[in-house]
Amino acid sequence: MKILVTGATGKLGSKVVEELLKTIPASDLVVSVRNPEKAEGLRALGVEVRHGNFDQPKTLDSAFSGIDRLLIISTFGDYETIMRQHTNAVAAAERAQVKFIAYTSVTNASESKFFLASSHRAREEAILKTAIPYSFLRNNWYFENEIGSIQGAMVGAPWITSAGKGKIGWVLRQDLAEAAANVLTGKGHENTVYELSGKLMTQEKLVSALGDVLGKEVHVQQVDDATYTDIMKGAGVPDAYLPMLVNTQKGIRDGGLEIESNDLEKLLGRPSTPLNEALSQIINQIS
Repeated sequence: MKILVTGATGKLGSKVVEELLKTIPASDLVVSVRNPEKAEGLRALGVEVRHGNFDQPKTLDSAFSGIDRLLIISTFGDYETIMRQHTNAVAAAERAQVKFIAYTSVTNASESKFFLASSHRAREEAILKTAIPYSFLRNNWYFENEIGSIQGAMVGAPWITSAGKGKIGWVLRQDLAEAAANVLTGKGHENTVYELSGKLMTQEKLVSALGDVLGKEVHVQQVDDATYTDIMKGAGVPDAYLPMLVNTQKGIRDGGLEIESNDLEKLLGRPSTPLNEALSQIINQIS
């Protein structure tokens, strides 16, 4: 059985590959990357490296040839770009007669009004139209998304948010990678939707734990969206990124990531990494 991971040199894809290599021979694993030279380390391990560019459909035909199980890691960009790229990938999978597609989606994509959900919903629907067996891995929010705020707290800055009492199911990329690898290598995952989340908590709960790990109090500063925008701009965030950050805060405030689920625990066969341990790992990475 041949398993292929797209985006295998990215932050999530590289971790999925690491997890897969713990349980399957390198000869069973194929990676599809835009820049094969960046995957020479994987080639040295015996992994087959193929050139696959979602903007170049012909490369995807050769990349997906002979593949049984495919993980499509979602791309990022404006709606038109990501839909074109995803449509190309799904069409290539269909032409290659791939037998199973796993796709990294977002929390409650089929119903959520969270600003990222509509594009993921459309991408899920594109896969459904193929009738290829699928698994939608609806990832909640990465702990790693908070690295900037954590770094600020480490040097005494307050935790700035306009998310109010909205709850998030923060989870480490490593846990999500392990879950994805288990779906790709396991049985019984055809036509499934998994809501992959840690325990739901507010910003205050997260920051309280962060203070415990750092050994000092970290203050939470709740502001409105306009003030949040001004603060982020003052901190050097480029104007092009500000709407995304504000939409994230608003989406969290409106409950866009509040989905209770134990799917992650089921796929891992254990609880997700505990809060304090996850924060400690990130702090060690950036220290």
